[in-house]
Amino acid sequence: MRIIGGAARGRRLKAPKGRALRPTADRVKEALFNILPHDLAGARVLDLFAGTGNLTIEALSRGAAAAILVDASAQSAKTIRDNLRHLDLAAYAEVWSAPVARSLRLLARRGENFDLIFLDPPYDQRLVEETLRLVAQGGLLRHSGTVIAEHSIREAVAPRYDGLELRDQRRYGDTLLSFFKLADKPNP
Repeated sequence: MRIIGGAARGRRLKAPKGRALRPTADRVKEALFNILPHDLAGARVLDLFAGTGNLTIEALSRGAAAAILVDASAQSAKTIRDNLRHLDLAAYAEVWSAPVARSLRLLARRGENFDLIFLDPPYDQRLVEETLRLVAQGGLLRHSGTVIAEHSIREAVAPRYDGLELRDQRRYGDTLLSFFKLADKPNP
C-alpha cells in the first residue's frame, strides 16, 4: 500500500501480518479520490473500521485538517499510529481502539461532525447497514459532507437511513463504494 497523492505521495504504509485485514486496493482508493473533491483542505475525517488507516492517511496527505480513526483491534490501532508517525501526520489524528458502535454513540454525545466519513467493515457481516443507521442517528455528518461505505457487492444497502440518502454507487470487482449525503430537507 502506498499514498497516491498529496504531501506524502509515493510513501508506503505498513500493514499487520496475517489475513485479518483487507486493506482498500490501490485502484479502488485511486478511483475514490478521483471522485471526491481534490481539495480536502480543512476537512474533518472519521474513519470507521480503519484497519491500516489507508483512506484517512490519504485524505490527510491531501490536506484534511483532522481525523479520528476507530478500530476495535489493538493491533490495527498500533499499525495506524505507526503509519501516522512514519508520515509525520500523527499531530492531525486521534486513533481509538474501541468498538465502532460505542465510538459513534460517544461522538454523537460530544456533538462531533465530519466532512468525510469512511466505513469499511469486514465484508458480509451485516455491519454496513447498522453503522450507517448509527451515523445518521448521531447527526455526525456535516451538511456538505459525504459518507463512503466500502462493502461487498453481496451486502446491499438501502437508499436511505434516516437523514442519509444514497447518491451514487461504484463497483470495482467484488467491492462496492456507496456514497451517502444528507437528504435535502423539504421546503416548508
